[in-house]
Amino acid sequence: MNAMDGGAGAGAGCRFDLLGIGNAIIDVLAPVDPSFLLDHDMVPGSMTLIDAARAETLYNLIHREREMGGGSAANTCVVAANMGARVAYLGKVADDAPGRAFAADLQGSGIFFPSSFLTGRAADGQPTARCLVLVTPDGQRTMNTYLGACVSFGPEDVLADLVASARVTYLEGYLFDPPHAQEAFRRAASLAHEAGRQVALSLSDPFCVARHRAAFRDLVHGHIDILFANEEEVCSLYQTEDFEAAMEHAAADTHFAVLTRSGQGSVIIRAGERIDVAPVATQVVDTTGAGDAYAAGFLAGWTSGRSLAECGRLGSVAASEIISHYGARPLVNLRQDMEL
Repeated sequence: MNAMDGGAGAGAGCRFDLLGIGNAIIDVLAPVDPSFLLDHDMVPGSMTLIDAARAETLYNLIHREREMGGGSAANTCVVAANMGARVAYLGKVADDAPGRAFAADLQGSGIFFPSSFLTGRAADGQPTARCLVLVTPDGQRTMNTYLGACVSFGPEDVLADLVASARVTYLEGYLFDPPHAQEAFRRAASLAHEAGRQVALSLSDPFCVARHRAAFRDLVHGHIDILFANEEEVCSLYQTEDFEAAMEHAAADTHFAVLTRSGQGSVIIRAGERIDVAPVATQVVDTTGAGDAYAAGFLAGWTSGRSLAECGRLGSVAASEIISHYGARPLVNLRQDMEL
């Protein structure tokens, strides 16, 4: 594990501040009544992987508010770019209309997305993934995800020159579900550290952690510099209901951990140091992408040499903007909050 101290000195000569690697997905957002979740055997607030048939059935039952580029790491990349970071992204899409729309969406946000992922690297026969994001009146989101082309992402898709050119490579925990993803993550971490760069991981979802706990523990302990997780995720990782204990485990396994606690704000923990960060008050409309945005704000600050406390503030600012409206992409220019 690399123990570099901060973005300012961690990436001399880097082309990018951030490289995101994750599931490339089109998000379909729809408001629903809580009874809809009950009627269709869904756990509120969860992310469930579904097959093509169920995706089509649910798609035809909901009132679709918006359809837009999504995917956890992609959301983080868009917000980070909005805040002034130089960003690249790797994720598998098909050469279909949604895939082309996904690529155009990223490129329109100023993000580098290799054209090879729409042609030679696209998955034969698998359509671009989509996530049905069902939002209840309290702002909570329940996600049903058809991974489609995402499942074919493997170590050969981790482009060595791109990883070496980024200050931080950011790995999306959701991508751990498809075959070969664990090998791809280890390759990305190895390439980054060989180049003297840092590696960040978002645990993404407590159910995802539970499915792959041993593999996640191994990855975090040996390969991750910066860990992002919410309270439920980090407690699941270390199999404890005691947040303080989980926090100390995370600090021991990584360079530092960034842990969010919803309305209680967030905690940044590094050996011998704890920073509590207050949330930024807002009217909650849709919590989709809150953690993605927090990570973006934090990393935009980190790669521009800010203090941990300031990085946490920027994370809170970004998350506050995202949860104030439908969708996981910003509706305003957040760069002013970087105070450049």
